[in-house]
Amino acid sequence: MPDTSPTPLESIQQAAEQVRQQLNLKAFDAEAVAHLDNFIEAQRGILPAAEREGVLMALGCFLGQCLVQVYGGEWGTGKDGSTGVGMAGRFFFNPFHLVNSQLNEGERASVAAFFASVPQRLKTPPAARKTWIS
Repeated sequence: MPDTSPTPLESIQQAAEQVRQQLNLKAFDAEAVAHLDNFIEAQRGILPAAEREGVLMALGCFLGQCLVQVYGGEWGTGKDGSTGVGMAGRFFFNPFHLVNSQLNEGERASVAAFFASVPQRLKTPPAARKTWIS
């Protein structure tokens, strides 16, 4: 009998879609990330500890899927084994960490501000590689 369980990528996409539907958002776009930012702020200080990990996972999947759809990112695994979104062959963003940071630090760690900064990050040329040993 074939295995019908979803792949890890399918599970991420399904979780992102569930968040999109629950928050009544039209798409995985900048407007949705702004709404997500407001939702995270509303959860600060009232999110029960027992629900935190599940909420982080769901909202991180949603934020990551927005990065994928708007900026052409790709879900993958980082050097440290974490799940995140790679872009332009040189950036790796962990959307779960970004959501957690805003839950902990508030607007100074805004996911919307981060999301808006991505185009500039992608334009920045890679650092020159040193050809000498220091």
